[in-house]
Parts: sequence; structure tokens; C-alpha cells
Amino acid sequence: MRKIAKNGMILVLLVAALLPLSANAQKETTDTIEPVEIQFWTRQTQSERQEKIQVILDVFQILNPDIKVTMLPVEDNEFSAQLAAAGQANRPSLIETSPSFAMSYSNENIVDSASNAQVIKSIGQDVFYPGSLNNVKMNDGTYFGIPFHFSAQGFWYRADWFKEAGLEPPNTWDNLLKAAEYFNDPKNKQYGILIGTKPENYTQQVFTHLATSNGAHLFDADGNLNISSPEFKETVEFYKELSKFNPPGPQNWRARDYYIQGKMAMFYYSTYIMDDLSLAEVASASLTGENFADLSGGAEFDENLVKNTAFSPLITNTEPSAYGEIMTLSILKSEDARKAEAARRLAEFFLSDENYIPYLHVAPGGMLAMKTSVLESDAFLADPNNVYTNYGKEKILEIASGLGNMQDFLNKDGKVYPESATILAKNILAEMLYNITIEDKDIDDEIAAAEKEMARAINN
Repeated sequence: MRKIAKNGMILVLLVAALLPLSANAQKETTDTIEPVEIQFWTRQTQSERQEKIQVILDVFQILNPDIKVTMLPVEDNEFSAQLAAAGQANRPSLIETSPSFAMSYSNENIVDSASNAQVIKSIGQDVFYPGSLNNVKMNDGTYFGIPFHFSAQGFWYRADWFKEAGLEPPNTWDNLLKAAEYFNDPKNKQYGILIGTKPENYTQQVFTHLATSNGAHLFDADGNLNISSPEFKETVEFYKELSKFNPPGPQNWRARDYYIQGKMAMFYYSTYIMDDLSLAEVASASLTGENFADLSGGAEFDENLVKNTAFSPLITNTEPSAYGEIMTLSILKSEDARKAEAARRLAEFFLSDENYIPYLHVAPGGMLAMKTSVLESDAFLADPNNVYTNYGKEKILEIASGLGNMQDFLNKDGKVYPESATILAKNILAEMLYNITIEDKDIDDEIAAAEKEMARAINN
């Protein structure tokens, strides 16, 4: 048996208990027909997470000896490119990805919406967090995915610094800008804020949250591109102003190191950061000087950081907006009926409570439950590393409550804008913001160029 992380020990015991029971079934099955082979692609690329997921897959394969599953971790920014390169013959049967990507694959007619709907019906529509099914549904009612887990996103900040300075939490545009400027001290290698400026998805996530808090969207109510609107341009101008208080150079999420080393006042991140803030062994990767020349490394873990950190999930300028990612399981089309059935069985297996909670515990905080009963259960909140214990149940449920206020470019007023998924998948917004914040190119020119590129993308 493969070597596994100790956090999967309960599952190992289950495997051991099932081995005698499954041996005869496995022999009988393999004597008559070869197992169908499917691929499961996940965005969980860290090795320790993959080890824990593999344990769950090992149990699934013992219980389902007619199915062989190969897991492939794929970086967020490489997902679409690798899927295109794989072609139909090597296409994965089940993927764990964001709604924007899954919706874009639905636009490309490679999503098995009937299988997705079948899994949702099998699990039960009423078990999912209220409203979450609307986030995986096209305008025609078909499902491009199955709600799997979600992470709330927003600004994490040094509440102790803000209190000492007499500053309000970073929950409005004015408060964000005032605090970013106040705490920025580049001469002493301290920075006011972290937002994305590299041409990648993280940048688009930050911008989306700020844009929707200003009533700005990619499309208007009639489905026309809307990035030349005053609200959109105002958001771009504000984004550029905020970026002045970033660490130097193009930045992405990796610059969280500054915050964890006490060199940053606030940073935009998802709830995936919760274990980094509360566990020394997880934070260790951010306590080095390997990633940034102006961080010397060798910093000690601040045990009070979790206590001194607060989270602003709601941002307001003209309207309040929360943001996050509802990660989906999406079954892709296959000409082999056995592969479709195997993918459905694996999706249902992941979403059964006895396997769902261990999967969510692969990244405590980052993977919040989409099943209401699980989210509120003591079993879910008792993760093996005590991350949720460090925050407390009340705080966890407060963070999760933001799901009901989430906005993005894919949905508005109950209508789905699938073209937005195509635009986001191609990182057109991120390229525009990089040119404006790092290359210092003209805002009007870049918005016009991005609008043309978006039009080409959605009309091809």
C-alpha cells in the first residue's frame, strides 16, 4: 500500500478493513472485464493535499474495483491550456475547477450536463447551501457543474495595527486607500496592501470584487460589453491607485509572505490562508527569503498573528459586495458510457458525508462545505489540525455567511452571462490591468484594446 500522510489514517484503517471483503469482488470483476480508466483533474497542486486526496481515491477504487482513477493536479492558470492539449481522447472524466472555467467548457460543448444533473438529483437539491445551485446553472437550466466547496475572499488585515492607528476596517474604498497609504513604508520594507498585478487569475479575482462593489460588470442587462462604462473605468483607476502601495514589481498571491513576516498591513486572499495564519508548520513556506529579495528570511512564526488578524469579506463603494469561488465538480463528455458512469459514481462518492468531510479537511478554511448540514456540523469543524478550533465556530460561520452576498461577472440579477467565463478564462482583464499598473500604459487605450480583444474572444 502507498505511503500516506498520517491525517489519512482513519481512511487507511477503512481500507484495511475492506480489503478482505473486496478481494473476491475484485477478482470476479477483473476476470470478466478490465476496469474502466478515468482521470480526475484537481486544482489542489500541493503535494500534501494530493497525498490526502489519493487516500480517498484508494478507498473508492477498493470499493469500486471496476474503476481505475488517475489523479492529475493542474495549476489554475494552466487548466484550460492543458485541457485543450489533452484533446478528446485524453480528456479527464471529472474535474474540480472554478465556475468560470466550467462554464467556459460548457460553452465549448464538452460538459456532460445530464450527468451533472443526475448527480445533483442523487445527492438531493435541498442539501446544498441555499442559492448555490444557481451558480452552476446555465440560462437554459442545464448544469455545467456540481457545487463542491467554496472559499470566501476579501481583505485580511492587521486588526491590532488598525486599532492603534485609529483606522476603520478595510471594508470601503475610502478605508482601503487610506489604510494602504498610511501603512506603506517602502524604505523600511513595509507595504500597505497586496493586490494582484501579474497577468493571471488572482488579479482578476481582486478586480472583480472591487468592480462589483462599484456596480461595474463586464456586460449590461442587454448582454452588451460594458467595460467602457464610467463605473468600470472608475474601478480601474482605483485599482491602479491601490497598486502603488504594493510590494515592488508585478505581484500575485505569493506576496502573502510579507504579511506573514509582519511586513504588510493587509492583503487580498481567500480563506485558504486560514491554516497559514494559525499553524507554524504551514506558515514555514512563507517565512523564508526565497521568494523576495527584500525579505531576508529566517523570520519566526508569530503565534499571535491569527488573533491579530481580521477579515473583511464585504467591500462597499456604491453597493456592498462579497466575493468568493464556488469550486465545482464537473463531468465532461465521453463517448464511452462506462466512463460517464464511473465519473458519476466518483462525484457521488466525494459528496457522501463520510468522504466529503475528509476531502474538505485537505485544506481547512480553504474548502468550506456546500452542504448546509456539513458546514454546521461538529465533525466538519473538528479538522485534524485544529484550524477551525483556532478561529472558533462563530467566526467560521460568520465567514461562511458571506456566500449569500457573493457577486461576480458570471451572474447578475438572476441572469447568467456565459461570455464572461470565456473572457476570464483567457485572462484578458488581467493582461489589461498588468499593462496599466506595471507598464503604466494609458487607461483609456487599454480599456479600448481589452474591449476589442473581448469581442474577438466571444465572437469566435
